[in-house]
Amino acid sequence: MKDDVLEVLKNKYEALDLITINDLLKLETPEELNKLSLVLEELVQELKVHKTKKDKYILLENCKDLRAGKLSINKSGNGYLLLEDEDDLFININNLNSAVDGDTVLVEIVDYKGNKEGRVVRILKRDTKNIIGEIIVKNNKIMLDLDDDKKKITVELDAASTKNCVEGTKVVVNLIKEKSRNYYIGKVVEVIGHKDDPGVDIKSVAYKYEIYDTFSKESEKQTQDIPVMVDKSELEGRTDLTNEVIFTIDGDDTKDIDDAISIKKNSNTYTLGVHIADVSHYVTKDSPLDQDAFRKGTSSYLAYSVIPMLPHKLSNGICSLNPNVIRLTISCEMEIDLKGNIIKYDIFPSFIKSCKKMTYKKVNDILMRNEVAEDYQPYVEDLKNMNALAKILRKNKTNRGYIDFNIDEPKLICDENGKCIDVQRTIREDGEKLIEDFMIAANETVASHIYNMSLPFIYRVHAEPKQEKIDSFINFVNILGYKLNGKFKDIKPTHMQKLINQLEDKPERQVLSEMLLRCMQKAIYSKDNIGHFGLGSSCYTHFTSPIRRYPDLMVHRLLRTYLFENQINNDTIDYWNENLDYIALNSSNREEASVEAEREVDDMKMAEYMENHIGETYIGTITTITNFGMFVMLDNLVEGLIHINTLEGDYFSYIPEIYSLVGQRTKKRYRLGEKIKVKCISASKVAKTVDFVVLEGDKRGNKKSQSIL
Repeated sequence: MKDDVLEVLKNKYEALDLITINDLLKLETPEELNKLSLVLEELVQELKVHKTKKDKYILLENCKDLRAGKLSINKSGNGYLLLEDEDDLFININNLNSAVDGDTVLVEIVDYKGNKEGRVVRILKRDTKNIIGEIIVKNNKIMLDLDDDKKKITVELDAASTKNCVEGTKVVVNLIKEKSRNYYIGKVVEVIGHKDDPGVDIKSVAYKYEIYDTFSKESEKQTQDIPVMVDKSELEGRTDLTNEVIFTIDGDDTKDIDDAISIKKNSNTYTLGVHIADVSHYVTKDSPLDQDAFRKGTSSYLAYSVIPMLPHKLSNGICSLNPNVIRLTISCEMEIDLKGNIIKYDIFPSFIKSCKKMTYKKVNDILMRNEVAEDYQPYVEDLKNMNALAKILRKNKTNRGYIDFNIDEPKLICDENGKCIDVQRTIREDGEKLIEDFMIAANETVASHIYNMSLPFIYRVHAEPKQEKIDSFINFVNILGYKLNGKFKDIKPTHMQKLINQLEDKPERQVLSEMLLRCMQKAIYSKDNIGHFGLGSSCYTHFTSPIRRYPDLMVHRLLRTYLFENQINNDTIDYWNENLDYIALNSSNREEASVEAEREVDDMKMAEYMENHIGETYIGTITTITNFGMFVMLDNLVEGLIHINTLEGDYFSYIPEIYSLVGQRTKKRYRLGEKIKVKCISASKVAKTVDFVVLEGDKRGNKKSQSIL
């Protein structure tokens, strides 16, 4: 009935009452009327239909001046309505109407000095569960000091639920009653630990995003029954690859190893083997482990810690491709010509015995510096052949439009108590690129195979960027004084690639690359294949990490169903057609939650690091300009705020058209991408913030600039 209701409302630009919609649908019975009422309320909750104060209904997209979505509050207290198909809508702090960060709100678009802004009309939904904070006592009441200071609500705790807690205990709270506007009674539903205990800081962030380090009792029981070693009976029907030279390459601390590789150099081709842990053999459909993995969606890598999607007995044990033990795998063997084209391939169940657990560091020493550790000597030829093939594959990808934004990421160095003692840039060398190239090749091969069979599948898709965002970026680059050559209308991956190449030698490269990346849409999981813009790929999936990503586990399950068990019938096809949309949506949502948690932990740990560097001076790059100041990034990727009120010598205004803060009297200008000298004046691990001030010469009496690194 939903589709029928939406079709009726599609061309109606004035709100209709329930009876009118009922008549237009030609419904005749009271039961149908009741069902219609429920369907309309569901559509209202889904933000597809707007219900007026007079209980009339209209498609939200037909309301010219109304938008609905999630509210995000920034550090200044102002908000943005997050919108899918258009730019986020700014909402001044005075127009929030008691809405807080994370609320789903209905917003009216208003004109303010020629600019479009939003005004919150109604709070449609407020999350009342999973509120994270610290127990404090205030005015003889047990209160919750919220971790998220953007949620401007007051929470008094039900005393009975806090009996095992003391001041400083971090807890998860559900709001059970609203006493007055934005004043709630909350109930403690889980104790995380004391704020001073090691690891509780990271755990608190994880719990905020519903990332839990526990498994259901049913999963724990299922895990107990899983063997520690592979039994001979499990090898039947699998190709024996234990005599092949197969090894893994990972980070120094990696314990969940889900991919191994092999290579053979032929006269005019290479045979590349990508062998992936067969997690689906142990985590069977709808089992407790499968249900837990679905809820988690992904493993989360937060600073020095990992919250795994699967219990350690699987992720670090029977499913991990550890050296010198037999492991079950699904192999994708590809024959690749000297131009990087895959001319033949096979996908099959197998078992392997990895020869060696290699590290990126030692592999890079061989490939980049010709330094060979003694225990790596037998594998040098294979590694060099792999690197040669990787460069061929990379050139092939580049020719079709693969986009390498080349954006650096921070690496947090923590001590035994979890305290951040250093922040460094991660370095990607040939070893990391080699694995990336090989995994992409396997992912494309698997995706294309099932796509060509016209069977339901789960793809990794990436839509093309919106033209208005590209136009805005090109305009900014022009403002910086750079002329770009190329076609930027109806942009294709190759056009984007040429654009990035023209920015490579610019001093603002890092900032410009990040700005351009923000112009891109998010990659998501989908049952419908629309290609992957960023990879320049017409067909892509995630097959290579089933230990730590649920969609990869699903891909393995579908390969088993279609290729190894030959279950291709109408019932199977109908089942997956019906269920894959929801699986893809959940996988995308859980990935986004994990990414947000990772960013928040990074901010927290970098602020913790800077707490010990207050008073020190640095050279940084302006990365963001706002109406309340500017953010500056240091060489090690630590980012801090320079508040507009701290800028001396003039009154500065934000001029969005030129992405700058400009002094009204002196015309002094701070612009995006500019390098400036700054001093750290404060840092707070709790608030996850770092604050700088600008140093013009040494007029503040500070010492000479010094580098963090």
